[in-house]
Amino acid sequence: MKGIGSLAFFLTLTVGGGGLLGLVVETGGWFAALDKPSFNPPDFVFAPVWGTLYLLIGIAGWLVFRTGDAGSLRLWWLQLALNFCWPPLFFAAHALLGGLLIILALFAVICAFIRSAWKGRRAPAALFLPYLAWTASAALLNGAIWWLN
Repeated sequence: MKGIGSLAFFLTLTVGGGGLLGLVVETGGWFAALDKPSFNPPDFVFAPVWGTLYLLIGIAGWLVFRTGDAGSLRLWWLQLALNFCWPPLFFAAHALLGGLLIILALFAVICAFIRSAWKGRRAPAALFLPYLAWTASAALLNGAIWWLN
């Protein structure tokens, strides 16, 4: 199962899972009422950015799966778990500091994945570079929101 079927699995998991999280985790009036820094992106930016990132994350996972790189694949699963934990913690539980700690851990695991995958095929690592940049900015935003509130 290392062909198209496995690619469909990875894309369904990431794009579908991320999309489902976006639908079930309500940001609501609570988030709108928070003080935010001036660099907070407009709401319409998040869905297309995350849709693209989940596509890249899924392809990267599939590529490391195909190569049999068990170490990178473990890091891939860990980053996905942390990624999927952040929205309910931040938005549903209103845990700004908890969200910041999760997103900092996510950033570290993304860095570890890039370093690990770079040793083998570089394509999975390269696919994670936009994700790394977005997560860095999201961590900064999360930290600023925590600080302001």
